[in-house]
Amino acid sequence: MAQFTLIINEETHQVDVAPNTPILWVLRDHAGLVGTKYGCGVGQCGACTIHLDEVATRSCLLPISSVGDRKITTIEGLSEDGTHPIQKAWIEHDVAQCGYCQSGQMMNAASLLNQKSAPNDSDIDEAMNGNICRCGTYVRIKAAIKTAAKEA
Repeated sequence: MAQFTLIINEETHQVDVAPNTPILWVLRDHAGLVGTKYGCGVGQCGACTIHLDEVATRSCLLPISSVGDRKITTIEGLSEDGTHPIQKAWIEHDVAQCGYCQSGQMMNAASLLNQKSAPNDSDIDEAMNGNICRCGTYVRIKAAIKTAAKEA
């Protein structure tokens, strides 16, 4: 076990865990931030996506020992009141069905908009590739990203 100091959603957290503990489990089990979901555990589905210094990162594969002093943002930290353009667009386009993958989808989409303020269809397809939605809401996800890009 080792002690780590993390900056999660602009707050400092200290945890005592094994250095190889995936940050996903630190977020869920130690910080109480359960919006980040466990999907496949091998970085293939995207349900566990968080931002590490504003870059979309699969948290199920990321050991806490490799985080260092980089800033972590989870779905809970995207906005306090649901007013992030991605969150508003998700609601406007009624994207979620079962909702399980949606926090990862939104975090990946927000990261895309941080990098490209006006992404085209190809940009969206490339950025969102690998975020799996078992309900198949891909058309609505793409429409929501385009709407959010106009508002951001």
